[in-house]
Amino acid sequence: MWGLTPWERSACRSRLASLRSEGVFTPPSLEGTLVYPGFIGGMEWGGSAIDPESRVMIVNTNRLAMVSTLIPRESADRSPAPPEGAKYAVAAQDPTPYAARREPLLSPLGVPCTPPPWGMLHAVDLQTGILLWEVPLGTLQDLARVPTPPSWGSPNLGGPLLTGGLVFIGASMDRRLRAFDVASGEVVWTDRLPASVQSSPMTYRARPGGRQFLVVTAGGHASLGSALGDYVIAYSLPSPESGRSP
Repeated sequence: MWGLTPWERSACRSRLASLRSEGVFTPPSLEGTLVYPGFIGGMEWGGSAIDPESRVMIVNTNRLAMVSTLIPRESADRSPAPPEGAKYAVAAQDPTPYAARREPLLSPLGVPCTPPPWGMLHAVDLQTGILLWEVPLGTLQDLARVPTPPSWGSPNLGGPLLTGGLVFIGASMDRRLRAFDVASGEVVWTDRLPASVQSSPMTYRARPGGRQFLVVTAGGHASLGSALGDYVIAYSLPSPESGRSP
C-alpha cells in the first residue's frame, strides 16, 4: 500500500485488510472484493498499435486497484444516484437480488492506494515476446493543480496510433497529446489541448501522395475528473524528409 503520508498508508492497509481477495477470479462480495488489475485495465478498451514491418506492439496499461461491493437491491434502489463527478458507480446485477458498487481503491485524500506509476506505455516484440521498453504515461498535474513527478504517470483511457516511427497517444488525465519514438520510448513531441483525450487518434490522407493528417477528439472524462470539452483537433504531419514537428 502507498500514500503521501504514513496516515494515508495506514488507512489504505486497513481498507485492504477488510476486503476479500482470493486471486483474479474472486467474485464481488458484501464486504467488498479487491479487483486488481482494476476495471479499466491492465490493458484497456483503447487496444494496441502494431508496426507490421518491425512487428512491435505498442500498448498502454493502468495499475490501479479497485473494489467491487455487493449491495442488496432494495437498498440500492432507495439510494440516490451517484452525484456528478463521483468516483464510484452502482449498477443492478439482474437477475440477482443485488447491485454492485465499483470504485477505485483510494486513500482518504483521494490518492490511489497502489504505488505509482499508475499509467504506462509499453513496446513488445511480437516475434519474441520480449518487452523492449516501458515508460510512464501522462501526469496528474491538471488534477492535482501542482506539479507531480513524471515517473508517477496517470490513469489512462484511450489507445495509441503508430505511424512513421512515432507513437501518438493522448489517453492520460492531463490535456496532452504526445508522440513517442517507437524505437526508444522517448517523448519527441507534445501539445497541450483544451481537454483531455480519452479516445484513440486516427490518421488519413485525402488523396494518394497527399499530406498526412492526424485527428483526435478531446472530450475529457467526467468520472475520472479530467478536463471536459467538445473538440475535434487535426494536425498536419510533415514528410519524413522534412524533420519538422506536426
